[in-house]
Amino acid sequence: MPAERQTYHLKVDASGRIVLPADARARNHIAEGDIVTVVEDENGLHVKTREQILAEAQAYFASFVPRDVLLSEEILADRRAEHERD
Repeated sequence: MPAERQTYHLKVDASGRIVLPADARARNHIAEGDIVTVVEDENGLHVKTREQILAEAQAYFASFVPRDVLLSEEILADRRAEHERD
């Protein structure tokens, strides 16, 4: 179930910085010193954690492979067949 949508009004300081609210940082497991990525698209700016970007990338690539297929097993089978031919 998706989390409830939250809206924050944040002030940009003279250096272009904003402060993420503590409750948003806690919910998204963002700690001091963590790196977040700001993604700009046609819908605006989105702050994402590395974990969120990784999960999106994994889901994207997984969409090209049937669920019951393990690509690592296919690569090993190809290598074994190649070895047997040599």
